[in-house]
Amino acid sequence: MVSRRAVLAAALAGTVPGSAGPRLPSEARGLWESGVTYAYGARSLAVGHHAPATLLRDLAARADAAGRTVSAVLRRPVRPVVVVPASTEEAAALAGTGSLEGLAALASRGRVIVVPGAFSRLTPVGRDVVLAHELTHVAVGTHGGPVWLREGFADYVGYLGSGLEVGVAAAELAEEVGSGRTSARLPADGDFTPGAPRLAQVYQESWLACRLIAGRYGERALVELYDRAAGRDLAQALRPLGLSVPTLTGLWREYVRDELTAGGHG
Repeated sequence: MVSRRAVLAAALAGTVPGSAGPRLPSEARGLWESGVTYAYGARSLAVGHHAPATLLRDLAARADAAGRTVSAVLRRPVRPVVVVPASTEEAAALAGTGSLEGLAALASRGRVIVVPGAFSRLTPVGRDVVLAHELTHVAVGTHGGPVWLREGFADYVGYLGSGLEVGVAAAELAEEVGSGRTSARLPADGDFTPGAPRLAQVYQESWLACRLIAGRYGERALVELYDRAAGRDLAQALRPLGLSVPTLTGLWREYVRDELTAGGHG
């Protein structure tokens, strides 16, 4: 089990000749009949299908860091399991989805599944952001509440400590704002449809909404809002903060303009 390996300071790597068996946690068992490779971090596990040990060790180390970030925000332990299939097709089959277009990783059944080609094209910082984002989804779930809050919260955690300026992380949205365009409303669930023309901007708007809430009311208030919104509508979830949806929308529109215009502090 991963917990028995947590005392190790360095990652261990190896190969399981057949099925993963009882040496691996349940999220990593029964993935493939052969060619299972793995690496343990201090609190994480990276398991792959014919994946190089160097890649898995790197992923385990990154997952450890992502886990620490997610754990600090949620105030509870997180033990990441990262799965590295041999191909995009394998990743789609494991996730039970037909298309992974535009995705570098995704959360599925208590683990983060890496999409090999897309993930390999990310910068090191991009890999860290994506892992923390998806691990957040694993830790808190992806059901209940508006999509903008779920995705914005995951991006909020993902970008923590990344060192990326707001205008860089939200480059597409910054271009719109610079030309005088600002959305009149918070993103609707339908705006997140794969292939939507403003998909990048919608994610960035969602992130900035969550960043605003954390900055104005505290990070814990954002976490509690996320929890409340999973079981009730957004208007009810906002009331303990003294906010209504229109009030939040107005604050958010102003915040987006301030953060992404030349005078914004980023």
